[in-house]
Amino acid sequence: MSDPHLPGDPPISLILRRSAQAKRISLRISQLDGRVTLTMPKRLAEREAIDFARSKEAWIRKHLDARGGDVLVGIGAELPLGGRVYTVQSGSGRRVQITSDGIFVPGPPERAGKRLSAHLKELARDRLAGASDDYAALLGRSYARLSLRDTRSRWGSCTSDGGLMYSWRLIMAPPEVLDYVAAHEVAHLAQMNHSSAFWAEVAKIYGDYAAPRNWLRANGSTLHRYKF
Repeated sequence: MSDPHLPGDPPISLILRRSAQAKRISLRISQLDGRVTLTMPKRLAEREAIDFARSKEAWIRKHLDARGGDVLVGIGAELPLGGRVYTVQSGSGRRVQITSDGIFVPGPPERAGKRLSAHLKELARDRLAGASDDYAALLGRSYARLSLRDTRSRWGSCTSDGGLMYSWRLIMAPPEVLDYVAAHEVAHLAQMNHSSAFWAEVAKIYGDYAAPRNWLRANGSTLHRYKF
């Protein structure tokens, strides 16, 4: 089945998926990559799904506009880091430099994105390891290892054997958001659930977590717009 689109400026690609479990047409817009997916009953005519999308076009465009387009990170791009927005610029020397004037990336401009992402992952590991160490000490527990990934569905996790995993993109968020996620995952060392006892542990080692938790819910998906 071909994937059609809604005409307009810009046109909107539609991904059609059939499901034996679907009883009606459902529409989903991914906040990570902006894909518009229509899930439809197995025997429903394709044109009915497309007509449904047309009836929701204004809603679709409103949500896509709110999300914003993807940003290809390179020289001249604007990038959030630690809650501030910096302009990526050509640099000299051997290492990426971050100052109040911007982020300076040495080397060939066409490799700036990859070189910058490698540097950001180093920063993320240092910051998350430091935060995890501090919160683990407050909790009176220790963790076994720490790893970074570019996860799409979660910002962190904690395994039953004490392994912590974080999204390296947290380095782009405000510092208090990164700290909250670290405290959240470390708290799982004591409570492998999301019970009231778990949230009490988060509050004990972090404090009032409402603001960073709400920031992540409202703005976290925007960190995936940046393509390196």
